[in-house]
Amino acid sequence: MSNVAIIPARGGSKRIPRKNLAPFDGVPMIVRSIRTVLDSGLFDEVVISTDDEEIAELARAHGATVPFLRPAHLADDFTGTAAVIVHALQQLPAFDYACCVYATAPLLQARFLREGFELLEQQCDKSFAFSVCSFGFPVQRALTLDGQGALTALYPEFRNTRSQDLPEAFQDAGQFYWGRCEAWLRGEVLYSPASLPVILPRHLVQDIDTVEDWKRAEYLYAALKAGGELS
Repeated sequence: MSNVAIIPARGGSKRIPRKNLAPFDGVPMIVRSIRTVLDSGLFDEVVISTDDEEIAELARAHGATVPFLRPAHLADDFTGTAAVIVHALQQLPAFDYACCVYATAPLLQARFLREGFELLEQQCDKSFAFSVCSFGFPVQRALTLDGQGALTALYPEFRNTRSQDLPEAFQDAGQFYWGRCEAWLRGEVLYSPASLPVILPRHLVQDIDTVEDWKRAEYLYAALKAGGELS
């Protein structure tokens, strides 16, 4: 079997400017993902999909390849990840499996990448396997604000249901997405029964979209490093 890792890393970022290049504990954020992917030993090639020459140069210096630059129409604020992966696969030689790994995933661990690959490889009827974690509180008991700024139940039918009687719900952990290459290229839906979960502990998950997210990730990383869970 042949595997390729694809790390999307465009140059533009509105909420955290140049976040893929920004130092996280002294190391450019994207370099952390590249190192983890390379250290996993799972991949025949690690490809960076970027529109940015500075990102491309840094990626090459740390062992990734940049065989193409992503076109501008796939590097705006509206392009989804799946379209970026499809574009990359169309530029590359044939692989059996492709794993999308986010550049801003400093808590990523190779053991979970390995678990995802093994899950997908063993279940031939499935198309994807990706990282998820459980919500810390039942989503059915969520609150929202009405037009006047007052609190209201998002799901009123569960207002009086005990939390222990509600089914557990999961969220996308935003770290990696394994897929069979033909499934990516066919445009199959990721959030579907064709996908398998790689369930991560909540304390190993932090999506990074805002400055607040970044700060929380730094706190988590420092604690995990001190506790020996991350190097």
